[in-house]
Amino acid sequence: MNSFRLALRVLRGDRRTRTSAILTGLGVAVATGLVLLLVSLPFATEARGERSTWQEPSYGSGEDGPATLSLASSEDYAGGDKITRVDVAPLTDPGSIALPPGVGKLPAPGEVLLSPELARLADGMPGSQLGERFGGDVVGTLGEDALKFPGQLVALVGHDADDMPVTAFQQNGFALGGAEQDPLLQLLAGVGVVVLIVPSLVLVASSARLIAARRERRLAALRLAGATPRQVISMVSAETAIAAVGGALLGAVASPLLHKLATFVPWDGGTWQASDFQLPLGVAIPVVLLMPALVLLAAVLGLRRVMWTPLGATGSHERKPLHWWRLLSLPLAGLFFAVVVSTAEDEMGMMLVLLGLALIVASAALVGPWVTSAIGGIFGRIWRRPSVLLAGRRLRDDPKGAYRASAGVVLAVFTGSMALTLMPSFESMAGSSSPFRDSVLYVPTDAARAEGIVAETNATLERYGQRERAIGVGEVALAKGENAGQQALVLDCERAEGLLRLDMAGACAGTPGVYSEYPMELNGVTVSAEWGTQGVPLPADTPVRPFEVTGEDMYSTAIIDPAVLPEGASPSEVTVAVPTTQANREVVRTALAAAAGGAQIESREMRIWDQQTQLSDLRRVTVIGLVAAAVLSGCSAAIATAGSVMDRRRTFGALIAAGTPVRVLARALRTEAAMPALVATIGAGVVGVLVAIGLYSLVEEESSVVLTPWIAAPVVLGAGVAVLAASVCRPALNRVRAEPLADE
Repeated sequence: MNSFRLALRVLRGDRRTRTSAILTGLGVAVATGLVLLLVSLPFATEARGERSTWQEPSYGSGEDGPATLSLASSEDYAGGDKITRVDVAPLTDPGSIALPPGVGKLPAPGEVLLSPELARLADGMPGSQLGERFGGDVVGTLGEDALKFPGQLVALVGHDADDMPVTAFQQNGFALGGAEQDPLLQLLAGVGVVVLIVPSLVLVASSARLIAARRERRLAALRLAGATPRQVISMVSAETAIAAVGGALLGAVASPLLHKLATFVPWDGGTWQASDFQLPLGVAIPVVLLMPALVLLAAVLGLRRVMWTPLGATGSHERKPLHWWRLLSLPLAGLFFAVVVSTAEDEMGMMLVLLGLALIVASAALVGPWVTSAIGGIFGRIWRRPSVLLAGRRLRDDPKGAYRASAGVVLAVFTGSMALTLMPSFESMAGSSSPFRDSVLYVPTDAARAEGIVAETNATLERYGQRERAIGVGEVALAKGENAGQQALVLDCERAEGLLRLDMAGACAGTPGVYSEYPMELNGVTVSAEWGTQGVPLPADTPVRPFEVTGEDMYSTAIIDPAVLPEGASPSEVTVAVPTTQANREVVRTALAAAAGGAQIESREMRIWDQQTQLSDLRRVTVIGLVAAAVLSGCSAAIATAGSVMDRRRTFGALIAAGTPVRVLARALRTEAAMPALVATIGAGVVGVLVAIGLYSLVEEESSVVLTPWIAAPVVLGAGVAVLAASVCRPALNRVRAEPLADE
């Protein structure tokens, strides 16, 4: 009889072996499905980019031929939703320009193509709030192949070449292809693989422990009967392969369902198309093959005692104590992580960072059992109850098996502490240094176009019946010598107080002058349109009055009244600004957008909105990852606890037969599960915070990490999960008591 047929006979004849195989297969299926999903995320962002690359200027297209198209891209907002506006003008025969997929035609001057969702919004709102921003007739819609994500708001606006915004770039047709993967999601996917694959494999290992003792005795008996090590390995490989390969195939089959669920999770402003998550076969097949290979390798490595000392396996001889060198693995992994974090600059550096993170996670498998054994020794010395003594003996005799129940919980706590350290730190980075108030919309442009934008915007606002008016705010440089200087905005005092985040503190009562946050000496100060150009001296007797900045994150700026601006110092850069109210914000935006002709409309609120969108994405992904890690770790802890009981059926059966109350044994099991988990979760929380500090330094080197009391929450929740998972020991003990001891 070959090994495969023997494995099938064992599965048919032993109910516990079937249960273990089913749980092992489910664990492998979960691990395979999660890895396939996480690995597909960077490819999904690349697929998004392939569809939307045409929406951005192609700054590298000058090398592949003469310019045939002028293109400008800008962002707009309507009711809190981002609109991508693409302004185009052909520089040659429009029919010779290759169009992106989903774009049916190149709009002529005065024509507009809208995405379906933007067309629906425009039809449902007054023209003064949205439709009239694009300054043309809607002649068609864009297809899904032209959109970054379903429901993206995109407007493709046609122009003459002379009417294009100043930011327009001349390029050789639309940019088609060449998209790159999102580096942030690439990093998160790598962290997710490291963080979620371990509890999945712990779940597999915990399932295998349900029959570990029985299998070990069976295989040892075969070895004593004359079976060779090769035959034993083939038997175990066949038995494990049935569950592992079946689980891997189940995970591969179920992965499209996970991908479908992932399409509903927003990222970077929108959801996904189902086709985004299609993995190349060159990536998917190795992943599916790797998962059962890891399980088979672990099963074979677990046969060392059976193959070399079968009498020890049948007699359950005492195991060797753990060596102190295990404690060195964590500081060494931490040192490697610190070095690669401090030197990471490119993609290879990021891969080394992920390797360092994986080494820290792997070091827990070495340090955890040693700590568990140490706790068992303490229990053995200070016990006052029989349950404490039993728990201490168990932790001391089999620290690896005892730690296995809390391994998944420890990793979940590590992940949670890391996430709850990074999130407040990222949130502290949000803000905008813009000097304008949140209610002000503004368009940076040049002096030549600013006058026309102001006039057209004000005419439209008057036609809409609005009281607000646009004004031009010039920018000049105040310089003293070659190296000292400061930017200044050309604006009268009263308007500055209304448009900027300043409190003039009564400075407008005097004659016009220069206004500054800090004391300023004007002797020798010159005014120029740009830095590095010849300036015009500012009269030394020009009054300087102070103001107070009301925005903490606002960059330092001075204000010079137009009345004291010297002749010959006219600004070349002008920002057209319009104040708004909550009621007329969209109307004012429409007037300004129509006049700006595709130039980028900005506001401090919009800058912060982009940051908050990214933070929301991070929170969402973090919560999903933590929930998945908590569920997997809880399941693995529960199965490991039940497996611990099944693994010691002989011992517990003998204790129960000798009169030991079940409640004492249940208390001992809860103690041996909860106490090591509590100690390990505290350590995992500390390590998670330290790793988060290292990861944060990759993003921001100057600011420090923000620590909040919430970093303690994963430790408390992790200990609670371990205690709840340990509660399954009582039903398992009752089952042992109900079965005849002679069965063992």
